[in-house]
Amino acid sequence: MKLQPREVEAFVRKPRPGIRAALLFGSDAGLIRERAKALAKTVVDDLSDPFRVSTLTGAQLQDDPARLADEVGAMALTGGRRVVMVSGAGDRNAKLFEGLLDAMPGESFLVVEAGELAGRSSLRAAFEAAENAVAIGCYADDQRSLHGLIEQMAEEAGKRIAPDAVAYLADNLGADRMISRSEIAKLLLYKGDDPSPISLADCEAVVGDNATLFLDDAAFAAFGGDFAGLTDALTRCEGAGESPVAILRVAQKHGQKLHLAAAGREAGNRIDPQRLGVHWTRKDGFERQLRQWSSDRLMRALEILTEAELTAKSTGMPAAAACGDALLRIARAARVAR
Repeated sequence: MKLQPREVEAFVRKPRPGIRAALLFGSDAGLIRERAKALAKTVVDDLSDPFRVSTLTGAQLQDDPARLADEVGAMALTGGRRVVMVSGAGDRNAKLFEGLLDAMPGESFLVVEAGELAGRSSLRAAFEAAENAVAIGCYADDQRSLHGLIEQMAEEAGKRIAPDAVAYLADNLGADRMISRSEIAKLLLYKGDDPSPISLADCEAVVGDNATLFLDDAAFAAFGGDFAGLTDALTRCEGAGESPVAILRVAQKHGQKLHLAAAGREAGNRIDPQRLGVHWTRKDGFERQLRQWSSDRLMRALEILTEAELTAKSTGMPAAAACGDALLRIARAARVAR
């Protein structure tokens, strides 16, 4: 079964009766892990319980295929349903899962974590075709979902948060859900017992733009025509575990801000970069880039980034290659305009 995006959060909180297995896949490793734990906890409160929780990897199943059915069919010695969690699964395991889903033994709930899977992935197809299983895509947070996460965490901590603080966090948090949660938790710890609403100043003091520093560096280097800076930023993004799709989305956001400012300038208006969410430390660089780009050329740059994201998700071309090629094309265009 394939869930619609609007159905995912409700399902993760309370899986439908009859569903025995869930596949979580996509570009956001943090969100995959968060949802996997949430699903498992609908069955077992304590995920460290060795009698009710079994953890496996895709590599282990390659070496011992029979173990999957054994674990799913096993009964908990202490009573209650069990959870079997599999990480690092891929298309190499598809036949194994397809056979299991056709006739699942026991009563265990199966939670499977994978990375990016193409639309024609055999593993996705196995879960989407089964009536007792679901496939859930997990992709980088957009502005709407980030706003929801920020407000939810603040409310759970008994805090109020100012609208401009929410906007600042949404603009500066990383695309990975786990990193975003960590940054928000750090902010809540900083606020402590202070009953006043979380302010923009609080966010700037704690979060800054560190969560997306490497991603921002890549975007600024590309639109500034800085080849050496772009190569260095992409290397640091890779070392930090940032996905190519997350890099492309931050570059898209930066290009959209430039396009809005360029269109305003061409209409005879001047837009303050900080009102667009550009951090004050980036203001001078943003204005330099604005002098290099017209709104028409920026629109083409945004098309290149969108095409690269689609290529990364739907073709056999490696996502990193699609991302790097798109940013280099933009850097070349920026260099020509100097």
